[in-house]
Amino acid sequence: MTIHAQALLFDNDGTLVSSLASVDRCWTRWAVEYGITAEEFGRVELHGRPAAEIAADLLPADVVPEAVARIELLEVEDVPNGGVHLLPGTKALLDVLPAERWAVVTSATRRLAEARLDAVGILPKTLIAADDITRGKPDPEPYLLAARELGVDPARCVVFEDAPAGLQAGRAAGMTTVALTTTHEAHELTADLVVEDLSALSVLVTDAGVDITVRG
Repeated sequence: MTIHAQALLFDNDGTLVSSLASVDRCWTRWAVEYGITAEEFGRVELHGRPAAEIAADLLPADVVPEAVARIELLEVEDVPNGGVHLLPGTKALLDVLPAERWAVVTSATRRLAEARLDAVGILPKTLIAADDITRGKPDPEPYLLAARELGVDPARCVVFEDAPAGLQAGRAAGMTTVALTTTHEAHELTADLVVEDLSALSVLVTDAGVDITVRG
């Protein structure tokens, strides 16, 4: 199977990097600070969603802005503690892509996304973060904005995601989707292609775009 694309759009956490250890530490501390019980916290989907939406599910509206600022601070300060690392295949794949052919599309704030990416040496020319949008994943807005920034027809973009919300956003944007089973089981993910991680893929850059294939 070969997927032909003009641009590749990557979620960050769970796709390019893993920050699960940091996320667990920070959100657990945050929940305790705001008096949220383990049962309440367990009912909320965390992965692949903006912090503002998660906080809004758990707290009164007047507390949300302060709570969002608090979790951002906790997560940014935790980056140097070793909770972020590259996932398999990330560096090899990104190293062969021209800067204008790819973007990072994350539900994290720009400040947090840049801190995590900088920690692992990833410097995207195009980064779409929570600050840039009004509706987060699973809404297609983040991926449509990335396509617009790159000047590429959404139908010629491929989305790489590990979370159902992100895959739903990619499909809603009319893009081809590739799911990675880094944080969810394959049966939980609906995509055009499902692989273990980016190391399962090879890319060939041509004058016409980028060809993506599964390694034999």
